[in-house]
Amino acid sequence: MDEINITQLLCILGTVLLIVEILTPTLFCLNLALSCFATSLVSLYTQDYMYLTLSWVVFSCLFLLLLRPFILKKTASKGTETGINKYIGKEATVLEKITANSGVISIYDERWKARSINQEEIEEGSRVVIERNNNLTMYVRKEQ
Repeated sequence: MDEINITQLLCILGTVLLIVEILTPTLFCLNLALSCFATSLVSLYTQDYMYLTLSWVVFSCLFLLLLRPFILKKTASKGTETGINKYIGKEATVLEKITANSGVISIYDERWKARSINQEEIEEGSRVVIERNNNLTMYVRKEQ
């Protein structure tokens, strides 16, 4: 069995970092993965660990300084709110009667636990407005 060379090792490390980036989209591991791939190209010309380490650090700094702000700017300019907070202020339909302790709403064809924000009972089929959330529970008020 052949030994694994530094070029292959850098490509494997870059692939692992890409997988980590997919699982935890922070845009940090992407920069490091691209640095590994760029350094693997340098390793085709030299096997000196000092040069490879230096090139990996330089590529990492370049990608972090240049690529990350560009990607963050692009994702921010799309204007789409993400996460559970995108539901705040939106209208939903009551699927199961809402009280201070129980209830279910539907928004965007998704089911969410719901609680009345002002302790009133809201009947099934009513329209409500989502005021806030606590983990996976939406706190709503009856639509005016």
